[in-house]
Amino acid sequence: MGKLKLGFIGYGQRGVGLLGVTLNMDDVDVVAVCDEYEDRAEAAKKKVEEKREYTPFSTTDYREILKREDVEAVVIATSWEAHVEVAIAAMKAGKYVGVEVGGAYSIEDCWRLVHTSEETGMPCMMLENCCYGKKELMCLNMVKNGDFGELVHCNGAYHHDLRNEVSSGNEIRHYRLRNYTHRNCDNYPTHALGPIAKLLNINRGNRFLSLVSMSSKARGLHEYIVNKRGKEDDLAKIDFKQGDVVTTVIKCAGGETIRLTLSITLPRAYSRDFDISGTKAYYQEETNSLYLDRDEATYEKEYGEVVAKSLWNNVETTYGKEFNHPIWKKYEEEGIKGGHGGMDWLVLRAFYESAMAKADPPIDVYDTAAWMSISTLTEDSLAMGGIPVAVPDFTNGKWIKNKDRKRNEIPTYSLAEIPETVELKG
Repeated sequence: MGKLKLGFIGYGQRGVGLLGVTLNMDDVDVVAVCDEYEDRAEAAKKKVEEKREYTPFSTTDYREILKREDVEAVVIATSWEAHVEVAIAAMKAGKYVGVEVGGAYSIEDCWRLVHTSEETGMPCMMLENCCYGKKELMCLNMVKNGDFGELVHCNGAYHHDLRNEVSSGNEIRHYRLRNYTHRNCDNYPTHALGPIAKLLNINRGNRFLSLVSMSSKARGLHEYIVNKRGKEDDLAKIDFKQGDVVTTVIKCAGGETIRLTLSITLPRAYSRDFDISGTKAYYQEETNSLYLDRDEATYEKEYGEVVAKSLWNNVETTYGKEFNHPIWKKYEEEGIKGGHGGMDWLVLRAFYESAMAKADPPIDVYDTAAWMSISTLTEDSLAMGGIPVAVPDFTNGKWIKNKDRKRNEIPTYSLAEIPETVELKG
């Protein structure tokens, strides 16, 4: 395989990180860059020039990149609102599409993604880096090997104190501010939901059926702005629509439940609250601990506070090597690269190598649409007082047989099967 010729669309906060990781990969050439702001487009061009011996094409109009015959694939790191528009145009232009995370604004947009991919034959992969987190892949390895037994319930969240980022939205040109001003929903569900969906075989023998969502009042961001900027600041006069804590419960066709939580406008530590409950095992992210039914005899009969605390961090001290996913074993041997603890490098390699081989990406358009749909569906449920709303079947029934469908994937990065051997390139 030759080098992948890549177009990079969007150079805000997330785009800066992804481009930086990409430019450390010798088999990917970033031949074109774009941002709607001219200074950002120029900064992206200079970043490529610093790392490579060529100058990429630069523009403020993404359509100019899609016209280029030398662009084989695109990474879309624009604002949330632009993801679907740019992804659809890119697929119609015959490009492999890797789109950054974010929720949808309508179910119609999710269907448009699916129909465009089906009609053009071009993949659309959400670049959900948390699917390649060490603890998430450890649990996937355990699930596929039967160590969890039958999964029953999963928790996931996006807990992150982003009050400074949101309230600085006008200065740093960040899209979160306008979303928190006008919407109330789980606007950022996929860091939690993506890995869980893979554990539960969503769209491959299972699917989301319905959800209910409830929201707290919105107070945290307003109080933060008043304390930091004063009562006379323009932002202090905004009645923010986004609740401080949004809780959603999803029901799956297989009978499992998923609880998602969004909270970024209150003081708290970062957490994805990744908890997995099965008939034979339980994993808790907050304490990095596993409780295994097979080892019950080694614990006391009364599972009180003292005994529970004795199990904390046992993934690090006891179980980590046994259950570590093959890709992370290899990754740690060769040296972890890239942002967010190495997840960015892995998810980008999964996309780039799929594009180079014209293979099916491990996160396909049905996954992308289903995960994105949660935002607009929670918005609907909240607007109607927390009533249940149905989650569309974006596979149109193919999920029933997809569990056994042979996929043309790069084995190393598969999220459906555990690879027998792992080869890390780039």
